Amino acid sequence: MEKCLSFSGQGEETCLPPPLQYIPPKNSHQDAISEAQMLLFPVIDDLLSKTQTSPLDIDVLILNCSSFSPSPSLSSIIVNKYSMRSDIKSFNISGMGCSAGAIGINIAQTCSSAEILSSAWYMGNDKSKLPLNTSFRMGSSAVLLTNRKEAKNTSKYKLFKLVRTQRSFDDKCYYAAMRQEDSEGFNGFNINRDSFGAFGITLKSNIQVLGSVMLPIKEMVRYVLWTLQMRFSLADNNKHAYVPDFMSVIQHFCIPTSGKSVVLEIGKGLNLGEKELEPTLMTLKRFGNQSASSLWYVLAYMEAKERVHMGDKVWQVGIGSGFKCNSVVWECLRPIVNELHRGPWSDSINRYPRAPVIN
Repeated sequence: MEKCLSFSGQGEETCLPPPLQYIPPKNSHQDAISEAQMLLFPVIDDLLSKTQTSPLDIDVLILNCSSFSPSPSLSSIIVNKYSMRSDIKSFNISGMGCSAGAIGINIAQTCSSAEILSSAWYMGNDKSKLPLNTSFRMGSSAVLLTNRKEAKNTSKYKLFKLVRTQRSFDDKCYYAAMRQEDSEGFNGFNINRDSFGAFGITLKSNIQVLGSVMLPIKEMVRYVLWTLQMRFSLADNNKHAYVPDFMSVIQHFCIPTSGKSVVLEIGKGLNLGEKELEPTLMTLKRFGNQSASSLWYVLAYMEAKERVHMGDKVWQVGIGSGFKCNSVVWECLRPIVNELHRGPWSDSINRYPRAPVIN
């Protein structure tokens, strides 16, 4: 576990829940419930306060947590805590990994993401399963979405495009994901070759759909010409792959904090530089891998640095088991300023980035 941590890209400030700080760690059902309450209630309180929204105004509640699905459900815990309406539509998403946030946005006006660890700690001595204990850290985020026209004047972002891709129909992807999770976990620094290949296929499929609706005509023409050339060429396609210039239409990139090697591999595939990867790598270092909620911590880093400007596009990409890949592109509606003392980076943003970002 110590060896895995040294290569994970995570720093000393990442957080494990209190039950896992005992020797030996605790991992009871009640410990996990307590962790969920500790994570969810403060972020929802903060969200409702910032947006001046009453719990009674919420029509749909979607909550996602990959590893913990209790009964009563996590969404029921929130409905009970905030005395929400009797006709509220509430849903739980589990087992989706980093891709769950985009799925929640796709089907709901309100989306809350969390990673609950207390019930998922591995207590045995099988080395192939120990990396799971080093991969994830606790974290939570809450997002309020609305289709009310009057909210345009106060909202930060507008949903510009959402693309969902899954390849569970493909045996190669499905069984590669199953073997990976059964043995080592998708932890970013110990991924078997089959899983990484399936991971790449899924990501490529999603990017192709997104590119077809986002990229300018000249980039699409270049890609088509390259595809035709490779079709009639004996060259290795991977060595001569053409990567469209997404930075011509998207200014900011939120990549899942699944591990340093995964972040760098995605960055390489998209031709992203140090500036574009910095928010994700610093989020991994400061907070660790928080599954679906980590994408919002990456965005909060950009906001705290006041890098997001009106009209900018922000691309959030989430990858989950199965394999699934979901992309959400947001358009900034107003200047994002004075965020330094708000959100998860309020006590640490001035200490980041920590060099080197990429090595």
